[in-house]
Amino acid sequence: MDEIKMREKKLVALLTNHDDDVYCFRKELIENLIKENYDVLISCPFGEKLELMTGINYIYDDVKIDRRGTNIFTDIKLLLHYYKLLKKYKPDVVLGFTAKPNIYGSLTSSFLKIPYINNVTGLGSVLKKQGTIKKFILFLFKIAFRNSQCIFFQNEENLELAKKQNLIQGEYQLIPGSGVNTDRFPLQKYPHDSNGIVFNYIGRVLKDKGVDDYFEAAKIIKKKYSDIEFNVIGFIEPTETHYIKVLQQLEMDNIVIYRGSQMDVRPYIARAHATIHPSTYGEGMSNVLLESASSGRPLITTNISGCKETLVDGKTGLMYRAGDVEDLVSKIEIFLHLDNETREEMGKNGREKVKREFSRDYVVMSYLEEIERI
Repeated sequence: MDEIKMREKKLVALLTNHDDDVYCFRKELIENLIKENYDVLISCPFGEKLELMTGINYIYDDVKIDRRGTNIFTDIKLLLHYYKLLKKYKPDVVLGFTAKPNIYGSLTSSFLKIPYINNVTGLGSVLKKQGTIKKFILFLFKIAFRNSQCIFFQNEENLELAKKQNLIQGEYQLIPGSGVNTDRFPLQKYPHDSNGIVFNYIGRVLKDKGVDDYFEAAKIIKKKYSDIEFNVIGFIEPTETHYIKVLQQLEMDNIVIYRGSQMDVRPYIARAHATIHPSTYGEGMSNVLLESASSGRPLITTNISGCKETLVDGKTGLMYRAGDVEDLVSKIEIFLHLDNETREEMGKNGREKVKREFSRDYVVMSYLEEIERI
């Protein structure tokens, strides 16, 4: 990760807000950029997932981002950080991911006349806002996207919303989320059900992800069935630390098991019978669902954009009305009453679907083509 003194190669900068986003979703893109003789600059807050990328030669920038905060002074500091960073390295193109890097990285790139590409990884948090705050954020997106070389959208709803709000001024593409590496998430042997059924929640622990619905459903199911395991795998969002006590109590009551944040979720997916993703806000495209389906696990998830596209209801999993705990419980019970061969077949069908429709190779090629065009 040595800094480049005198650059002979073209430089691509990636701006994002979490090490998960780099390692789990952009690693193949970074590797392919390097293979195509580009240098790569990665700007994101330091996290343990970056330690898994020590074999990849890139320039690293450790940036502080308050991902969900609304402090204007903190955001101005981020804007100034990007200005200094991009002025110093003068990348040939900037790739923006997640909300704040998209907005402030794009504003800076535009000011410095550096080409940039945006990726809308979900407008869920924006859609949840009300009144003036929502209007202001959409205004920032409109200004930020104004000179974008291309905007990648991960689902049809976000694309249509952007059109309705006049956020798109130029080129755009609809891509299948971040895609999934089906080699990294191969078909896993389906577990027996003789020792009970295991469900996973994988993702950040925060209200918008629907964790409260997952907890309530678990409480109801555990009263009726003794041999069910509900896991929670992921870090607790720093702005919602009250979940520390919530999870401690749920563990004491034998409702859920909190597994913490894991460097590798594949062993947990392998021992589970299904992944429950109860998200209630606008995802881009749920990577958790794609990775679980690629591993041959049925999905139980909501009917919102970014989730519903990942499954065929009744064939690769079960869909329920977002925010409706009663409906979630009914779908869990339907799943529990299936024979294990049917569950396994659901998982296999799901893997075939993601192989057909959600290849990460397609996403990587889309980026390489746009970068080459620029």
